[in-house]
Amino acid sequence: QVQLVESGGGLVQAGGSLRLSCVASGRTIISIPMAWFRQPPGKEREFVAAIRSGGSTLYADSVKGRFTISRDNAKNAMYLQMNSLKPEDTAVYYCAGRGSTWSRLSSERSYYDYWGQGTQVTVSS
Repeated sequence: QVQLVESGGGLVQAGGSLRLSCVASGRTIISIPMAWFRQPPGKEREFVAAIRSGGSTLYADSVKGRFTISRDNAKNAMYLQMNSLKPEDTAVYYCAGRGSTWSRLSSERSYYDYWGQGTQVTVSS
């Protein structure tokens, strides 16, 4: 079993930046796809970005060019660098991991087996 803990959320003005972290414990995440999702107020949880162990990535159109997903396998961690933040980026951000090793990337919420508790990101206008 994997436990995921997010951190780095907070309040930022539009145009600002934040860096989210997700640290895993319980097993190594070196060989499993990882992803970020977010849930805006009153809306469904939605895909943000995903990354495979080899570094290939997938992004939602709404964040392309502004957000960068990365991972540090030595630290058993994943990150989301968020630049040029907009008020519509306001959401609870969740870290997720796939249970099967060497799997493909996916933007589907049901594809991921492990979830963190979330961290709040609020972007003021």
